[in-house]
Amino acid sequence: MTASSYSSVYPLDATASGRPTPRILSIAGSDPSGGAGIQADLKSIAAFGGYGMAAITALTAQNTREVSAVHVPPAHFLRQQLEAISADITIDAVKIGMLGDAAVINEVRGWLEEVSPAVVVLDPVMVATSGDRLLRESAEKALRSLLPLAHLITPNLPELAMLLGEPEATDWASALDQGKRLAAEYGNTVLVKGGHLPGSECPDALVNTSGLLSQDVIEVAGPRVATRNSHGTGCSLSSALATVQARTGDWEVSLREVKPWLLGALQASDSLHVGQGNGPVNHFHHFQQASTPGTFAAAMWNEAVPELEAIYGLPFIQGLQSGELPERDFNYYLAQDAIYLNGYSRVLARAGALAPTEEEQLFWAKASQQCLEVESELHRNWLSTREASTATGPVTKSYVDHLLAKSAAGSYAVVLAAILPCYWLYAEVGQQLHTAYVDAGAPADHAYADWLKAYADEDFAAATRKAINFTAVAAVAASGTERTAMMDAFTQSCRYETAFFDAPRLFAQASFTRAQ
Repeated sequence: MTASSYSSVYPLDATASGRPTPRILSIAGSDPSGGAGIQADLKSIAAFGGYGMAAITALTAQNTREVSAVHVPPAHFLRQQLEAISADITIDAVKIGMLGDAAVINEVRGWLEEVSPAVVVLDPVMVATSGDRLLRESAEKALRSLLPLAHLITPNLPELAMLLGEPEATDWASALDQGKRLAAEYGNTVLVKGGHLPGSECPDALVNTSGLLSQDVIEVAGPRVATRNSHGTGCSLSSALATVQARTGDWEVSLREVKPWLLGALQASDSLHVGQGNGPVNHFHHFQQASTPGTFAAAMWNEAVPELEAIYGLPFIQGLQSGELPERDFNYYLAQDAIYLNGYSRVLARAGALAPTEEEQLFWAKASQQCLEVESELHRNWLSTREASTATGPVTKSYVDHLLAKSAAGSYAVVLAAILPCYWLYAEVGQQLHTAYVDAGAPADHAYADWLKAYADEDFAAATRKAINFTAVAAVAASGTERTAMMDAFTQSCRYETAFFDAPRLFAQASFTRAQ
């Protein structure tokens, strides 16, 4: 019995149905050099699969070296832009950048109060990377009046200090303290960014003191990239966060998805060769990788095949196929599977909570429920009259810990990649076992006949196809760094699947050794 060169459960040329595209509005100034402002926002939104829109607050004359002039059109015209968009298009998230003067800020505030977007990210653009001031001093008070309407505020350290009327923080602890006080004052979440601090590390932290996050401060570490091409970094980060948040609804998950992308954008910035000063980041660095669901599904299958080959060679699988597997081994496997399913159901529920569409939410919620009600009941019925160890085995613990770790820290796409092998490999093995059983004449005295029939259940095969589709579509919207994390999570879970099937043999060996 060997793994086929293509998946028998999932046709790799199948077309996955797309998910709704988040509609993101950027309210910001224009940068004719293309590195910052609405130009950077629209690139970031597109990089994360969003549909970008823009209402222009100001026109600038700038390049990678300086801002030489700023023109602020009449504020009432900005209001006309905003009303034209919201009267026709559902807006899933708003990113606010450069506002220019008090009149513009007041128009934006009035529109926000009327429309109440579900996600508002405010990047309080006050000073450019070049050091040029982009907000008139007379408008600072008006800007503070806008802060309570934002769900996330993303100042750099000079801007954070200006909003508090304090000197700029010179170390990470002081920056976090300022972030806490700003968050407490306005009741929202503040992203404290370490980009202006010295050192080889560049941490970011979500800060909220009102209980909206899992803890008051959530730090996400990251290395500093040695490049002067950081023009528009703040614009790009805030608009990317708005786009991902519209999909995930979780600021921590959103930041952990966006930060690796921005790291890659900075690392690849030197390849653009734009300008003689602070050049732009490379927003589309990740598009060099797979960009279609079918391609990514095929790549995952290639990673799974070696594990399937290893699984088919295990004594447990060969004994299950022939019916000669010792019952004690099967009992141990089922007892461990019952423990595993309890943890797995929690991860499925987490996927449902992160899912961007109602279809996906319902699918993962139903899968979580079935783990506890249907699958676990099958295990309990078999084990009710048989003896088996109820202690959690080392493989079971390691596998569940791996899934829970990805569930806690990973994006929706990474969580799906970690979940998927339990569907895909299990379905493939089950179908192969059932086929071999039928080819052998379906002997009635086969000790595990009922289980082999259950393994080939078409409903489970259909669910597996859906799980693969959802994962493959999520990969298309993911950054290159995130797709790497997806493949890593998928590969690790595949290895745990192999180890899980081999665990009864190892347990029997350990028991025999102890008995000597």
